[in-house]
Amino acid sequence: MFICHITIFMDFEDNQKLIQHLIKGDENAYMFLLDKYHRSLNSYAYTLTHEKSSAQDIVQNVFIKTWKSRKKLNPEFSISSFLYKCVYNEFLNHYQKNKAVFLLHQKYIEYAHQTVEESDDSILARMIEVVNKEIKKLPPKCKRVFILSKKEGLTNNEIAEYLDISIKTVEAQITKAFSILKRELGEKHQGFLFLLFSEPRLR
Repeated sequence: MFICHITIFMDFEDNQKLIQHLIKGDENAYMFLLDKYHRSLNSYAYTLTHEKSSAQDIVQNVFIKTWKSRKKLNPEFSISSFLYKCVYNEFLNHYQKNKAVFLLHQKYIEYAHQTVEESDDSILARMIEVVNKEIKKLPPKCKRVFILSKKEGLTNNEIAEYLDISIKTVEAQITKAFSILKRELGEKHQGFLFLLFSEPRLR
């Protein structure tokens, strides 16, 4: 029984098999989906909303809607890219409902829309992979501060207290991280870096 259970979960690592099981209503496949993508999607949602509760609500809605509309999933498409697109669309819906989308920087929204809507699944997934790979190459202290800020959603004050460093040091490390990432990613991926991690400015 235990070996059979492990084999099933190994099957879920295959994109097509995972989606096929989801379409059939396999709850184990859904639990696998939650376990594998919940944290990364929550981090991504936070980079868009900059509000922990809103990010959590968005991701929760995405998983619920994915389950309810599972029969419409296409096994030929990347489930990872599909979920990221859903988070982005849910983000827009969230702010439109609260009439706060107009507070976001217009170029930020335009670029986000263009990137998510016009990029196919493989390109979107590749861009995310490239950006994350460069983040892993950052100097240790710089990487730690950047991840705590942009992926874990901690404020500069929280990071300073957690790492026992000054707020100025936190700010300097985040600035350094962006500088390195922009240089290493080049123009092709800089816009996507902005979409993922740069805080949108108010008008």
